Amino acid sequence: MREPKDIVDEIEAGAALSEGGDERFFGYAVIGLPFDSGHVLSLRRFPASSIGPGYTSVWHRDPEGRWTFYQDAPPELACSRYFGVEVEETVLQPINIEWNSPRDFTVWIEGGRNLEWRVTTRQILATRLMNAGSGLMPRSWRRSPTVLSLMGVAAQVGLGTGNLRLTGRMPNGQTYIASPSAFWLVDESRAVIGGADLGRPGPLPEQGRLGEFLIPQRGIFAIASAYIESFDPIRHLTVTSKAAKSDYFR
Repeated sequence: MREPKDIVDEIEAGAALSEGGDERFFGYAVIGLPFDSGHVLSLRRFPASSIGPGYTSVWHRDPEGRWTFYQDAPPELACSRYFGVEVEETVLQPINIEWNSPRDFTVWIEGGRNLEWRVTTRQILATRLMNAGSGLMPRSWRRSPTVLSLMGVAAQVGLGTGNLRLTGRMPNGQTYIASPSAFWLVDESRAVIGGADLGRPGPLPEQGRLGEFLIPQRGIFAIASAYIESFDPIRHLTVTSKAAKSDYFR
């Protein structure tokens, strides 16, 4: 199996989207990482997006359950487009990702609210088996709800993620398909936000969630595509954060 940095370098150099009429994204992510302090972090880096320029987003949930989304693209062109009704605040800031080794990277946010988040990934037998199976899978299967449900069960049993829903409905109403093509465990991680250390990675007493999207109870780094129902102003909510009710799609 190739190292994650090698795959990421290729994606950053020339990510391409599959064809379709829905809203599509391709890139890599820390699907979710809970800490024993009650904090949660997630990363989305999509160099390819069908709705605008590629973007990076860091999601942070504090122990009281308040979500803040940090993004380097306007809310209507990034993750707040889909999750905003449950997000306390969306913060527009530059976000940097620096790979320190083939399996280790650091996420930086400087200015305004500082964040430093280091992530180390590794393979285990379960991820090797899942990645081998994904490599043999026809592309069409990767959007099959049945196949994705089985992948979620495999992650729950083999990786200890808790319930992992790769299909469902976003808080703002759009349906989604998350289609990972490769997995690694987050082996080690340390994060500091505004000078506060978030503690050690560890499962939450109750699994975190945003609508039907569940945060894994164990950190997972993935190469993935996302397919999201095209926005319909009649059926879907437009608010991109609770803190700015006037922040609507243009």
